[in-house]
Amino acid sequence: MRLVLDTNVLIAAFRSRTGAAAEVVRLIRRRELTMVATVALVLEYEAVLTRPEHLARAEITAAEAEIAPDVLAAVAEPVESHFLWRPRLRDADDDMVLEAAANGRADAIATFNTRDFAGAASEFGIAVLTPAEILRRL
Repeated sequence: MRLVLDTNVLIAAFRSRTGAAAEVVRLIRRRELTMVATVALVLEYEAVLTRPEHLARAEITAAEAEIAPDVLAAVAEPVESHFLWRPRLRDADDDMVLEAAANGRADAIATFNTRDFAGAASEFGIAVLTPAEILRRL
């Protein structure tokens, strides 16, 4: 399955290493799932993950948080955004996730905010799934 991670899934993976989000990230790292991402999206992962509230909750240092997106980027399939369909969604950061999914021919967007993506993603034939739903489909 080809997928794009919404930033909230990556944050959840670090906050709870035993949850479905963490398992999805482990499957990506083992290349059992194919993650597609743009440079802009990986930079957003780092910016959000290094926020003090996330560092404290995940019990990691800023240095550790800066490495995590690089590890994912190393196994992700890079995507260039050739077509910009903005704005499609209420949140510009969500538009960035949708663009990565559409340009990367993703099967799904992994997110906890399924309502935010559902209508626009379906226009591109992209499923919008929670991490638990992704695991059930495997």
